[in-house]
Amino acid sequence: MYGVNLSSAKWRASPPGECLLTGRSVIALGIDPGTLHLGWGLVRSEGNRFFHLAHGVIDCSSRLDLPARLMRIDEQLGAVIEQYRPAVGAVETLFFHRDAQAAAKLGHARGVVLLALARRDVVVSEYAPARVKRTVAGNGRASKAQVSAMVRVILGLTAVPPSDAADALALALTHLRVAPLDAALRVQHPDVLDKLHRADAEVRARLQAALGGRRPSRRRRR
Repeated sequence: MYGVNLSSAKWRASPPGECLLTGRSVIALGIDPGTLHLGWGLVRSEGNRFFHLAHGVIDCSSRLDLPARLMRIDEQLGAVIEQYRPAVGAVETLFFHRDAQAAAKLGHARGVVLLALARRDVVVSEYAPARVKRTVAGNGRASKAQVSAMVRVILGLTAVPPSDAADALALALTHLRVAPLDAALRVQHPDVLDKLHRADAEVRARLQAALGGRRPSRRRRR
């Protein structure tokens, strides 16, 4: 785990959109779920400035059975949440996966993540992969390497974080950048916000339809 020890700090949980709109400090925890490698990253915002707090990867041996891996994730992620007290947890939306077994395992890990956040009254926000790439790298089709490089630049890190942790930090940054706009639109132009969300859903549906006729890309086991 990388970062500073904030165990003695006191953070008051406020509605994430409210904090961002009023310029108050807010901590976002990004989580990239997986049963073998779960990435997490914490970013604090103060107005338009972003500060890296910590990041890490929860690694689980493939020799462990699934329940043991899920328990390890729950324990270690719970410890991170208890230490840093984030106001919001940013998680990637479910994506199309042709491998039913892999999708089921990812769903198990995601369920543990959502439960760990809910138990500690952490608000959950979900973002599509394309929106994360567009927000952080400026391109909805950016490669993982491009996203990781931009995360390093935005947060002023000395080195590119591990892939899973970089994805998690990108999720946290996405929330901190997007939430103020969403909150403002929700108050002033709710119809515009609905259209944006429908557009994101349509993009995901088209991507799923396109992938349905192709061989799935080879990804690292999760």
